[in-house]
Amino acid sequence: MLQRFTANDLDKYCVRRSGENRLGHQLQLPDPDLVYTELLAAHKAAGGQFVLLGIAECIGPLANMGNGGAELGWQAFLQRFLNLQHNDSLMTERVLLLGQIDCFDLQQQAATLDNQQPQQLAELRELCAELDLRVQQQLKPIFEAGLYPVVIGGGHNNAYPLLQALAEVSQQPVNCANLDPHADFRPREGRHSGNGFSYASAAAYLGHYTVLGLDLQKNSAASLTMLQQAGGDYISYQQFAVRQELSYQQALDKVIEQCCSGVADIAVELDTDSIQTMPASALNYTGLSVEQAAQFVFQLARLPRARYLHLAEAAPACHPAGLAAGMSQCGQVLAALVLAFIDGKALQPPEI
Repeated sequence: MLQRFTANDLDKYCVRRSGENRLGHQLQLPDPDLVYTELLAAHKAAGGQFVLLGIAECIGPLANMGNGGAELGWQAFLQRFLNLQHNDSLMTERVLLLGQIDCFDLQQQAATLDNQQPQQLAELRELCAELDLRVQQQLKPIFEAGLYPVVIGGGHNNAYPLLQALAEVSQQPVNCANLDPHADFRPREGRHSGNGFSYASAAAYLGHYTVLGLDLQKNSAASLTMLQQAGGDYISYQQFAVRQELSYQQALDKVIEQCCSGVADIAVELDTDSIQTMPASALNYTGLSVEQAAQFVFQLARLPRARYLHLAEAAPACHPAGLAAGMSQCGQVLAALVLAFIDGKALQPPEI
């Protein structure tokens, strides 16, 4: 259920120009002859730390009665990230460009379904549950190998199998920081992008959960009640951006303090609709800046127990100026956030 990246795939994205060395040509590619666990072990043994993995789907957002488009986030990232200039600022031998979850068949089925029809909506949610299984199966060996997965593309539904995989490896619930205007703690009515964390909480995969930038007018009273009953916290967009009861850094410090409680591993989740005017499944004109999102990723990545980065919901086709503009903007933002995570880990203090 994994499509490994190849040199031929690289040539589809990387532009060659005399006198320039592109980042994509320096990243590690998976050995096609090694079985999956051996491949990951070899990368770790060679000093590798990071695994880039894509999920090209919009099943979860559709199953949440939302818009499609998140299936192109991974492609947008590759087009920009692989063509960045290579220099000594990034140790590319630590980064494995693994590939993407094989979910094309599920995506094809989802494209034929109407989420306004109750029976077809139920089918979309069944497809989302099947995708959960595929994601969990591919992520668990990455965590077992002691590597940091960076998961890009698709809906925020994929937070659930990510948390499941890490919780099963660490054998304890995972603390989670989520930069998101939505808590994604909707009722467990069938799997979709709006209830990944409520499902994870009910399954005891989720430990302390904090949402930064939650928009009070974009979450139902029932969802917020469920979040609080499960022991989750949030710092609202209104608190630091409107009423200015605390600065953004103070808000981020609170999130970090809460994530560090206990000895649990930490998940770094980011829904790109938290970023102002980002082409996403839910376009947001009142969100955070790219710099604020990058600081969230960077400062969380510095925590020794931060185990993965998940960037969800980027949907290039949702750009008001069209797909080409959306691919460019999504690619630039996603690349910047991935680099922020890698930079944060490079400056991570030793674990005591």
